[in-house]
Amino acid sequence: MFADKQIKAAAQALLDFDESAHELFEGGSGTPLARAIDLFSKLGDQPEIRWLSGAVILAGILRDDDRMTRAGSRMILAHEAATAAKDVMKTEIDRTRPRSASRREEKKPKKGRHQAKEMTSFPSGHSAGAAAAALAFSREYPQLRAGALAFAGLVAASQVPRRAHYPTDIAAGLVLGFVAEALVDLAWRAADIDERSDSGRLERT
Repeated sequence: MFADKQIKAAAQALLDFDESAHELFEGGSGTPLARAIDLFSKLGDQPEIRWLSGAVILAGILRDDDRMTRAGSRMILAHEAATAAKDVMKTEIDRTRPRSASRREEKKPKKGRHQAKEMTSFPSGHSAGAAAAALAFSREYPQLRAGALAFAGLVAASQVPRRAHYPTDIAAGLVLGFVAEALVDLAWRAADIDERSDSGRLERT
């Protein structure tokens, strides 16, 4: 009984936090800053991350740089895994996006019954995809990990002022992205792709 009360209290506190963030940015659309944030946030869209991953792969091929090619390959695999997981979760959970919610009840996650974009706020796909791709890239370039993850974090955070997601949507998306990338990394290591890539380079030289 005590545990149930604690869980309910935590859930209410998170909802209060989400509602505060929603109200903070209400009415801010249309300003130059809002338009700039909206434009920046699109860097976390699925097509943009796929194009970026493909560009890294292509650059690696043209430069004969196996590490860069692997980085791009890791990025696209991790992004697609995170996107697939996000899609599954969105079918199971309904939540009205901040820009479309008018009542507190609409802001609560519920059992999924809808497919409409405005009803599937949880979790944030931008956050999941950006986090997965950034962490995947940093597997090959650990010296750039902080910058890559900071960039992904900014892309994720930009979803709040544009009222596309609540903070808890973003937190869930980030966790989902990290978990998806970790699973891809396990599969990558199990397949000895790094070793095969290095062996192929030795054969060519």
